[in-house]
Amino acid sequence: MLKNGLYIVATPIGNLNDITLRALDVLKNADVIACEDTRVSKKLFTLLGLATDKKFICYEDHREDKVASKIVEMIESGLSVALISDAGSPLISDPGYKLVKLCRAQNLSVTTIPGASAVISALQISGLPTNRFMFAGFIPNKQKARADLFSELKNINTTLVFYETAPRLTDTLNAMSEPFEGREIAVAREITKIYEECRTGTAQELCTYYKETPPKGEIVLMIAPPNTNDTQVDIASELQKRLKTMSVKDAVQEVSLLSGAKKSDVYDLALRLKNE
Repeated sequence: MLKNGLYIVATPIGNLNDITLRALDVLKNADVIACEDTRVSKKLFTLLGLATDKKFICYEDHREDKVASKIVEMIESGLSVALISDAGSPLISDPGYKLVKLCRAQNLSVTTIPGASAVISALQISGLPTNRFMFAGFIPNKQKARADLFSELKNINTTLVFYETAPRLTDTLNAMSEPFEGREIAVAREITKIYEECRTGTAQELCTYYKETPPKGEIVLMIAPPNTNDTQVDIASELQKRLKTMSVKDAVQEVSLLSGAKKSDVYDLALRLKNE
């Protein structure tokens, strides 16, 4: 028996053997399963040898607020609820944070049962720097929104990680050619499955390849950080722009966050620029 509360359970992203023993135990004993698609989740339960005769409820974006309140009531009545996504770790570009926030506001137990995550798995096989990375979710479909996002993120000194769909991959890579020119990009797909692949190159090289070899499956798209020397030039430029309207403290705070540089180094440079 599980004590009442919310259990955030990671499920496999492809290979069923990636389910953890703890996840199996929680899914077996939870009173209620909250999921994106009950049909997908019941199929997963069958493949894992778990009974499907318990209560499954649909928890998705357009019903999130209403269903979250209902789940809280269930937990308050003494039930245990397992939250799962169609694949991987819940809340990563999936609904769920509102439910967690509501449970915590009501002092209800919230427990994580970690496991497979496409973001982490893709980074591990990419060969790109992993000491700092930023997950930016799904790339917008509209051309302007996509361009605005790339413009916003291109100078951040970190590995960028996105989710993308196979049909939109070549358009996205083409749109990356200018803002991320010369940067190493990795495309990971079918992670943990038979045809797992991680291919690296420039945006244009990858775009050419995938036009000739249309991709299939779920895709994680990663971009290496900007060149270190370029980043140093950017720090001075970004500081100069901000020091015209901001205090040294605020300018340093923003630029150190933007560049990933040490705040003390950015502060020293800001003082020199201010006194010039």
